[in-house]
Amino acid sequence: MVAKLAVTEGEFAGWHTYDLHGTFDQVVGPFYFRPDPDGRMRCAFRAEPKHMNAGNRMHGGCLMTFADIALFQTAYQEMEGRNGVTVQLDSTLIDGGYVGELIEATGEVVRAGGSLIFVRGQITTGQRTLMTYSGIIRKFTPRD
Repeated sequence: MVAKLAVTEGEFAGWHTYDLHGTFDQVVGPFYFRPDPDGRMRCAFRAEPKHMNAGNRMHGGCLMTFADIALFQTAYQEMEGRNGVTVQLDSTLIDGGYVGELIEATGEVVRAGGSLIFVRGQITTGQRTLMTYSGIIRKFTPRD
């Protein structure tokens, strides 16, 4: 199990992140999350040069990776402590982010059943929507 870490310093003090040392998520992150007052999860990161494409706008693959992270954070309560895998992730890229911008994702669980969770959300910076997404997670219990 990946360790959940409380951030105590800097811009994301009061948020949480995961100890993802040696994973793909560590290379593209760090990504942070915290519940909003209404209980919905909010995910965020600060755009860096490593997130940009050759046109100096945020790479679409970075936004899709962030959407996948947000998908699971949004569905966290529905996961019931089980593992999961993304079985579908649809995205609509609307605008590009720039270095220095705060990129945030919010979403909602549309439906949750025995093994599938359906989520939709959006990624924004300030008043601009960068991407909308929807996805399906399949819950499973890992084999020993």
